Amino acid sequence: MIDTPTSPITSGLPLFFVITVTAIKQGYEDWLRHNSDNEVNGAPVYVVRSGGLVKTRSKNIRVGDIVRIAKDEIFPADLVLLSSDRPDGSCHITTASLDGETNLKTHVAVPETAKLQTVANLDTLVAVIECQQPEADLYRFMGRMIITQQMEEIVRPLGPESLLLRGARLKNTKEIFGVAVYTGMETKMALNYKSKSQKRSAVEKSMNTFLIIYLIILISEAIISTILKYTWQTEEKWDEPWYNQKTEHQRNSSKILRFISDFLAFLVLYNFIIPISLYVTVEMQKFLGSFFIGWDLDLYHEESGQKAQVNTSDLNEELGQVEYVFTDKTGTLTENEMQFRECSINGIKYQEINGRLVSEGPTPDSSDGNLSYLSSFSHLNNLPHLTSSSSFGTSPENETELIKEHDLFFKAVSLCHTVQISNVQTDGIGDGPWQASLAPSQLEYYASSPDEKALVEAAARIGIVFIGNSEETMEVKILGKLEQYKLLHILEFDSDRRRMSVIVQAPSGEKFLFAKGAESSILPTCIGGEIEKTRIHVDEFALKGLRTLCMAYRQLTSKEYEVIDRRLFEARTALQRREEKLANAFQFIEKDLILLGATAVEDRLQDKVRETIEALRMAGIKVWVLTGDKRETAVSVSLSCGHFHRTMNILELINQKSDNECAEQLRQLARRITEDHVIQHGLVVDGTSLSLALREHEKLFMDVCRNCSAVLCCRMAPLQKAKVIRLIKISPEKPITLAVGDGANDVSMIQEAHVGIGIMGKEGRQAARNSDYAIARFKFLSKLLFVHGHFYYIRIATLVQYFFYKNVCFITPQFLYQFYCLFSQQTLYDSVYLTLYNICFTSLPILIYSLLEQHINPHVLQNKPTLYRDISKNRQLSMTNFLYWTILGFSHAFIFFFGSYFLMGKDISLLGNGQMFGNWTFGTLVFTVMLITVTVKMALETHFWTWINHFVTWGSIIFYFVFSLFYGGILWPFSDSQNMYFVFFQLLSSGSVWFAIILMVVICLFLDIVKKVFDRHFHPTNTEKAQMYSNTVALSDEFIALQPLSRARNQLSKLSLLKQIQVSSAWTPCAVSQKEKQRAHLLEECWNE
Repeated sequence: MIDTPTSPITSGLPLFFVITVTAIKQGYEDWLRHNSDNEVNGAPVYVVRSGGLVKTRSKNIRVGDIVRIAKDEIFPADLVLLSSDRPDGSCHITTASLDGETNLKTHVAVPETAKLQTVANLDTLVAVIECQQPEADLYRFMGRMIITQQMEEIVRPLGPESLLLRGARLKNTKEIFGVAVYTGMETKMALNYKSKSQKRSAVEKSMNTFLIIYLIILISEAIISTILKYTWQTEEKWDEPWYNQKTEHQRNSSKILRFISDFLAFLVLYNFIIPISLYVTVEMQKFLGSFFIGWDLDLYHEESGQKAQVNTSDLNEELGQVEYVFTDKTGTLTENEMQFRECSINGIKYQEINGRLVSEGPTPDSSDGNLSYLSSFSHLNNLPHLTSSSSFGTSPENETELIKEHDLFFKAVSLCHTVQISNVQTDGIGDGPWQASLAPSQLEYYASSPDEKALVEAAARIGIVFIGNSEETMEVKILGKLEQYKLLHILEFDSDRRRMSVIVQAPSGEKFLFAKGAESSILPTCIGGEIEKTRIHVDEFALKGLRTLCMAYRQLTSKEYEVIDRRLFEARTALQRREEKLANAFQFIEKDLILLGATAVEDRLQDKVRETIEALRMAGIKVWVLTGDKRETAVSVSLSCGHFHRTMNILELINQKSDNECAEQLRQLARRITEDHVIQHGLVVDGTSLSLALREHEKLFMDVCRNCSAVLCCRMAPLQKAKVIRLIKISPEKPITLAVGDGANDVSMIQEAHVGIGIMGKEGRQAARNSDYAIARFKFLSKLLFVHGHFYYIRIATLVQYFFYKNVCFITPQFLYQFYCLFSQQTLYDSVYLTLYNICFTSLPILIYSLLEQHINPHVLQNKPTLYRDISKNRQLSMTNFLYWTILGFSHAFIFFFGSYFLMGKDISLLGNGQMFGNWTFGTLVFTVMLITVTVKMALETHFWTWINHFVTWGSIIFYFVFSLFYGGILWPFSDSQNMYFVFFQLLSSGSVWFAIILMVVICLFLDIVKKVFDRHFHPTNTEKAQMYSNTVALSDEFIALQPLSRARNQLSKLSLLKQIQVSSAWTPCAVSQKEKQRAHLLEECWNE
């Protein structure tokens, strides 16, 4: 039987405490996730059963159930559309939460079920749906519906246009009925989810490494002690001294078993060097510290009333280690809103100001540079070309030529689109005839493209209002006068042509082709109009980060239209090579155009997105944008938000068809990066090319990406986003990644990244629920990383190293003591001290430090993103820092032990009555010096003092003295030994002991203080420089680093000027206005000096 040097309670109580607290914390977070899941799975839905509607929960939907969905509701499963409130069985949905696209998509039911618009009719439906097995591709679906009517089977094909995906939202339709084909985890949205894995921070991995090192130290100390014990006992007088005779059983026992028994006994004696309580302290620090994010008013969004949320507190410190940020575009960087800003009509540039078009230069008929277009447009009613006899007639007068061009331009805007319409007084356009009497403000437009919606709304503000459309006609109201146009053909947009067209017949019978598209696709087809002037204006718009489209038209003769109509019919009904024939027909039709002008629309960014991205870049963080949007849209937003700079060399890897083609393009890009003498490169990749690159050429692709300052991936499927992040995570550098998104299509990348941030935007709450942290706006990311991330990392890095340090201080004297007690496994400290050292005496100061420490002013951290680089790559927990703290612990422990030994080791009485101190007094003296030293060491590490810090720091020392006096002043009846009785009283009654305690504490900390002062003055980090200046701040909330007193006079004029500027965001590296740039330059100059 092993004779343990400490009781089981002494060793087991801390471990039990750690496990209990950790279990409670993890259980609480699991309970929160469980409630979130119940909220989604328990959403009410209506299904058709037994001839009526039955209310149930979404989790109870089974394949084959017919589900009713009302306007603005989210589809709870993948449904095949059966019918809607419209006669043609069509409906409009938005898939913003799935692929990031906010445009409306039209879905249609098969004709046989489209007429079944009531529950009673649907209950009589007899049909079978056969479809493919569930797959993750959002845009692929193949199946067929076999309908039995009057003993006859009718087979109808089903494609993506018939499938309503889970997570999408019904828009502009009163209600629909659909049959569930995929439910639960078989839905396409669920198949795009990545199974959530347990995320572990870099600090936790460092802790485990340090723990292994200390485990090696523990085993080494136990082995050394065991070997030295038996080496010592080779002498007979020490093997069996007269005062400790062995029993017969001990003499006959196996030496190997005795060796193992002694080794295990030393392990038990030294096991306190392993900081078991570190884990519970870290858990408590993470859990309690996470509340500060939710309490931060700077992360509160007043408009929506949303505050930041923490779903996983295990990754707080990881916010301070981010090297890559992967962000969605729509709803994350933008507000999902387009706004018309400027246009160019007939070579004249106009700007919309308060609903009025104002020209920026003189018109041909006026030298006035600020001619308001509306003032002349009001004469349109009196012009002959607006009469019913000739909607597009010409006027010989120069005065009306300009107005005619304006008229044509805005009619093209109002007619060349696929916008759907409803109004606030009706549930959908299928409810009745168009409400031509409604004001434009009462109309609600739904567009297949956000640009189209913004343009139609702009035309309505100008005075040409699109009222509505059907399959054959379109209505517009021009300054109160209603006109109907027959819609003959729509030439749909495609990414190859990069344009769309409509062919309409005016009330006069004339036929017109209106075309709209990118300037690169429209201008080459034009033979008339102000082409060069418009081209210059388009470039100017693009430089402002606006999305541009060109408008053109062509008047068709009857003979031309007959040819066009025939070619379109032949192409659309072709069974073979239909797409090729359509492309040829479109090219034949869209030629010889007359250019009308160009539009400039702003995809409104969220507030301070540009500043946030620039700050991330200054902090050394690379930003990648991963979006499902089209390339043109994504590039435009990247330019406007500052992700791409105008001076950046933009490289493209798009439209790759094969592995060889993709590999060759990657090699060309790599050569360009090497050969081009450009500081920064940007890369644009589409989803198809990315799939090829990741399949065979990962290394080559990563080499190109690493040399690019910004990367934009467009047309990305949700799982592709996760694959890109995975590729970066497993690269040789193993960088820390952060993903931020707002829709269900972003869940996979949020779960794949080291840290997942959900934006609580307009695309539902899927991203926010599955993220580690949720914020209301992208701009809050800077405060989350630069302030909270910085603080959390510094706090926990100090906590980890301090715990190892204080445990080395604690147990090393125990090891040294064995040299003076013949390695008899005699403990130096009382068992109560062994138990309470980590639980009570030293736990609170470091816990409060890890919750409240602010080593630098938060405003300085946020305004100087470069300080983030000081903590990147886990620098505070490097092996160098760890070894410093460890060596410091060993050196302090030697001072505690030998300082106390020299004080009382020569049989010198330190008491007035000549009484000697015993071994328990010696151990208590060592423990007292150690406790005071490690507590004061924590005080030296603290920069931000509050009353709580003072209370727990000095209170811990006072508590130790009070407890020791109480514990040693009573004979405890339940204790087997009374070793500590009156020991502490005797110790404190000696003046020499008090002097020795103070002297040893000062000696221990003196060298540490000298090192800190030396490093701070001769080798300061950027953070330490900021600390020296952040103690003095300017008035208001402009935190300006003031100069040393010796230079104050030289800076007086600058500081006087600064005081006159009452703008809170004065000192920011992301200033965009000229005044802010001057102010930032001035403040930076002050800082540098």
